[in-house]
Amino acid sequence: MIAAKFRDFLLGTLLLSLVSLSACKGGSLVPVGPALPTVTPNLPPTPTETSVPLALSVNGEGVTQAEFDAELARYQAAQAALGKTVSPADAAQAVRTDLIDTLLLAQGAAGYQFNVDDATLQARIDSLSSRIGGATALSAWESAHGYTDQGFRQALRWQIAAAWMRDQILSSVPTSAEQVHVKQILLYNAGDAQSILNQLQAGTDFNTLAAQYDPTAHGDLGWFPRGYLTEPAVEQAAFALQPGQISPIVQTPVGFSILMLVEHDPNRPLSPDALLTLQQHAVQDWLKQRLQESTISPAP
Repeated sequence: MIAAKFRDFLLGTLLLSLVSLSACKGGSLVPVGPALPTVTPNLPPTPTETSVPLALSVNGEGVTQAEFDAELARYQAAQAALGKTVSPADAAQAVRTDLIDTLLLAQGAAGYQFNVDDATLQARIDSLSSRIGGATALSAWESAHGYTDQGFRQALRWQIAAAWMRDQILSSVPTSAEQVHVKQILLYNAGDAQSILNQLQAGTDFNTLAAQYDPTAHGDLGWFPRGYLTEPAVEQAAFALQPGQISPIVQTPVGFSILMLVEHDPNRPLSPDALLTLQQHAVQDWLKQRLQESTISPAP
């Protein structure tokens, strides 16, 4: 998908410096923030018969095989430059997913009557040309990265619209939310976890044991909202507690956690990292919903 983007290969390092679409983290998707109004996108008409082969079509808007192959070559070159080995099948899937996400976002922008007209597109191209050293330099850069002039203009048009839509989703996420302040004792086998829980139930001070197992942070996880932690089971257990209450043992792939709720705030300002995480989830959730409502050919 477009990344935190969404991904650095889509238009190359230079183009991404102009149209930044920062990538999203993974994790479970949860609805956050007020829902954006439901808007029917102004989709382009269904294409008529054409001899130009399409690699994929999103709600009737197509990506030609030539455009897809060029995007795939750019992605593979970018991965190679980073010293990463990606199988042809994985590379093709990554490019396909990213192009679908870009088109869905751009079509969403059209539903809000945001359209990239020729004047806006040319202004962006002129700005990019100025930054790279002139029209000749930009043309050389396009050729070096496998773009035709028409293909470059189309890719940039999609990216501008997709970035606009992404910004609308991000801005819909509130900057404050219900949050809890939690401390944790993390153990790595069930026997130790049960032993610690027995001690806590017998009256041993939680903070004392937490400091023994985590001398640096004393088990303090700080404040966090719903949808922030990578382990949903820990988050669910934390929000079920009352201040001062200790949780049962919570088993996760990381280990065995015992939690204590320190504080609860029904509406606390989000930290920058928590806000970013919820914004990324909001974009992922929007794309997931739009994908379910869309016609993709060939089907994913």
